[in-house]
Parts: sequence; structure tokens; C-alpha cells
Amino acid sequence: MLKHTTFAALIAAGLLGLAACDTNDGPAEELGENLDETAEELEDAVEDASN
Repeated sequence: MLKHTTFAALIAAGLLGLAACDTNDGPAEELGENLDETAEELEDAVEDASN
């Protein structure tokens, strides 16, 4: 279980890094925001599962 939690946390951190762009490219910006939100939700789920 700890390996899965760690892996999920690493994936979430990677997605946050990929989604953190400063360009406003319309659909690309929306996609980045969606990735950001999904990564945050995943991170919250991982934290909740580990408690």
C-alpha cells in the first residue's frame, strides 16, 4: 500500500510540474488547469488514504 501511495504522490507532483505553465493559449490553458485540478484531487485522495 505504501508503494502505491508513494507512486501516486510522485505522479501528482509530476503532473503539477507539467501543468504549471504561464502561457494563456486558450484550450491548452484550460487543459493545464484541468490537469492541475486533477493532480490536486489525487494528492488529497492520497493524503486521505494515508491517514
